[in-house]
Amino acid sequence: MTALIEAADVAYAVSGRTLVHPTDLTLGAGETLVIVGPNGAGKSTLLKLLTGELAPSAGRVRYGGRDIRALPAWRLAAMRAVMAQSETLAFPFTVAEVVGIGLDGVSGGARGAARDARILDALARADIVHLAARDVQTLSGGERQRAQFARALAQLEAGRAAMGDAPRGGQVLFLDEPVSSLDLGHQIALLEAARALAEDGLGVVAVLHDLNLATLYADRIVALAGGRVVAAGPPDRVVDAALLRDVFAVPLPVHRRAGSGAPFVLPERPGRG
Repeated sequence: MTALIEAADVAYAVSGRTLVHPTDLTLGAGETLVIVGPNGAGKSTLLKLLTGELAPSAGRVRYGGRDIRALPAWRLAAMRAVMAQSETLAFPFTVAEVVGIGLDGVSGGARGAARDARILDALARADIVHLAARDVQTLSGGERQRAQFARALAQLEAGRAAMGDAPRGGQVLFLDEPVSSLDLGHQIALLEAARALAEDGLGVVAVLHDLNLATLYADRIVALAGGRVVAAGPPDRVVDAALLRDVFAVPLPVHRRAGSGAPFVLPERPGRG
């Protein structure tokens, strides 16, 4: 079966500095892949290479077997949606208008009542129906993140329509630190929504700082350090004491959840146990 995404020897350098060293990566339909690593590890840069926002200095990225550079803009927009780490809007758009941008970027984004229904559905799934008429510039950081998540959800729905309501197996949702400004309840709600999409056949790639959330929601984890992949595989094989010590520079033990055996980390003050 053809992978949703294949990155072969993808690298990125700027001003003589290599931010991402040659990297191989694949993503299958229905899979949730989480990228972790310390600040400056190259996580967001790798994500931008996978989405097509950045052109690699070497290597190539394929979507469904096709070079990403050969895909028409509308097709790429239909195949993948991106929730960036930060979004700045210079104009006083309402939340509903921001969500509508997700529809407008894809041919088949719907008009009239159908458009309104798609916007309402995305707002509901992001738990922000009550914010629909609010100026985005008046929102808290967490509310803005949820608005951008709703926009990405709307874009995916429009993309399905543009591709003839094809199964979700041909689409990918990219999330760059999506829960950084969210309270605990909305962190879990957003990641549950993303996981539900993956279980429906869509591919999900997320950058997360919280290792505990990563181990809960990832099928596979890719750990980066210094722009290189230092570990990759299922959470229970990647997240261990050696990773915490060598990559995150914290000498903490890794615990296991009862039943599932999934790893988790409890922060401790240095020297206090």
